[in-house]
Amino acid sequence: MFKFLPLDPKTVFLLYFWGNLFICILIFSYSLSYATLENRKKLRTFGYGKVLLTIGWVFIFLRNIIPDFLSINLANSIILAGCCYETIAIMAMTKTKIHRQRRFQIVLTCIGAVVFNAVTFFGGSINTRVIIMSLAIFAIYLPPTLLYFKVKGNNLFRIFYLFCYVSFEILIFLRAVYSFIDPQKYFFRESNFDSLYNIGLFLLTLIGTVGFLLLVKEKQDLKIQKLLKDKNLFFSIIAHDLKGPLGSSLALSELMAEEIDGYSREEIKEITGMLHESNKNIYKLLENLLDWSKMQTGMMEYNPQEIVLNNLIEENVEINKNAALNKNIDLKFESTEVIKAEVDKGMIDTVLRNLLTNAIKFTDQQGKIIISMQKINHNVEVSITDNGIGIPDSIKEKLFKINEKVIQKGTENEIGNGLGLLLCSEFIKKHQGQIWAESKLGKGSTFKFVLPLKR
Repeated sequence: MFKFLPLDPKTVFLLYFWGNLFICILIFSYSLSYATLENRKKLRTFGYGKVLLTIGWVFIFLRNIIPDFLSINLANSIILAGCCYETIAIMAMTKTKIHRQRRFQIVLTCIGAVVFNAVTFFGGSINTRVIIMSLAIFAIYLPPTLLYFKVKGNNLFRIFYLFCYVSFEILIFLRAVYSFIDPQKYFFRESNFDSLYNIGLFLLTLIGTVGFLLLVKEKQDLKIQKLLKDKNLFFSIIAHDLKGPLGSSLALSELMAEEIDGYSREEIKEITGMLHESNKNIYKLLENLLDWSKMQTGMMEYNPQEIVLNNLIEENVEINKNAALNKNIDLKFESTEVIKAEVDKGMIDTVLRNLLTNAIKFTDQQGKIIISMQKINHNVEVSITDNGIGIPDSIKEKLFKINEKVIQKGTENEIGNGLGLLLCSEFIKKHQGQIWAESKLGKGSTFKFVLPLKR
């Protein structure tokens, strides 16, 4: 019978070994030279998978030279682990929260490795082991493949990438079916199907990797476009929001410089107080602008550590107590339990400071502000509720958006620019949490944010 494209074992090994080695070099080179910090971790995870696959294939090729435990049990377990790493990286390109999916992939990998090693230990045939490995790899790659079907707004790169992995899944499944129908006595066999299978698998692996890199590049390009757009908005915010307080400071300082001899001590004290308030607004705006720009450009490091949230809230209540007393506002923190969470202390401190400052700003004299905290499932929810002037629906829809201008004066004409809320939103997103506002005009507002707790 004529054999189409027959491949001997040495050719198969060289095909997979050099292919995976080339992919490893490509992945790590791209990671070190081009990728952002955010994507570098995903690329390295993908690269580690390819490294494990390369090591696994080396062990398999050394069959009959090294002990069977290394060339069969360990080799195939390493290959399954490599598949697991690769699929976790694939999922991370689509979703930001993949903790559950990551655990599921690890469980699938462990089940596949345990079943394979058990069959090998009890003397299972080569054909049985081939079928189990094929089905295990099929099962590991199935979740990320199905995940890409659910992704909205698929473009050419994602469709191309999805086609590669759907074809890969079909090929792996056909290998299991073919081995079931036509059992093999040796691991390497020369047949039309095996030759086409090895070539097809190699090409799909190589093309799939290129597709993965294209997805990474596309994601980075989109982020760069967003940063450029935000930068332009940034400049408009700076120009508009700094103009007011800087103009006031300039006018007041000019007044003091030219006519200070004509003012009484009380008038000078009043002018300097206004000058101080104007400079304080400028400083706060610049502080928020700097933090926000650091966050957008990746210059601000995320350093989570386990802290008692109660203590952090109490510290912020103490800091804002004087501002609240100036308006005779009753500021209270209510919590029935001590809650620990792994958070970046500086970021959450900034969130609490901004939300409390806003609550005081938009609450009338003799008002009330209550901070509460509670556990909900595996999350902690922090609420800051005031009985102030509330937020109009037209403004509420624009909160936490940089492309929407939000201007609302406080109860004593305090000036706000909305940047504090943008900063809060960015910091909470960094913690994989959520932040939102609930409000009725004239009846007050409640700002809530949710942070995930360790499981």
